Amino acid sequence: MTESRWLSAEERRAWLALLSVTTLLPAALDAHLMSLGRLSLFDYNVLAMLSEADGRSLPMKELAARTSASLSRLSHVVTKLQSRGWIDRQPSPDDARVTNAHLTDLGWETIVDLAPDHVERVREIVFDGLDEEDARRLGDIAEKIVAQLDEASWIFRDSERDPGLPCPKRRAAPTAGAADDGGSAA
Repeated sequence: MTESRWLSAEERRAWLALLSVTTLLPAALDAHLMSLGRLSLFDYNVLAMLSEADGRSLPMKELAARTSASLSRLSHVVTKLQSRGWIDRQPSPDDARVTNAHLTDLGWETIVDLAPDHVERVREIVFDGLDEEDARRLGDIAEKIVAQLDEASWIFRDSERDPGLPCPKRRAAPTAGAADDGGSAA
């Protein structure tokens, strides 16, 4: 039996802080967005990712990757957002087997309306207490953790995967911001 690798005091402090952030931050942002526009943080993220895509349209599989969601969860949410008139589904012009999610004009108006308040709330909760170096380090650390999670989720998603193959990165490259000034609605 392998000996347990217990957390050091500093690792435990960091872990408990991270656990609190991962629990409290989504809840706080969900509550704020619900008060503004009756949509969840995940709903908002779907709209934001589409708002930043060329032609405000993405294949469902790519949208799932950009929102860190399963296709089934994304499909359920797209159906809900479709019923509100914010998204429609269209066949891909490049491949009839692929369905694209497309942000409608009403969806665009919704994200444009919500983005300033949402970004201000993110700034208040996350960035106002950090300096530029803290923000850079936070981004670096979060990207390292996401890479580990992506690898772990890939392994669990595909038990048939050849263990000799490298883990592909799920994340699509960042896109230009939705705002006129190049900023991001995320």
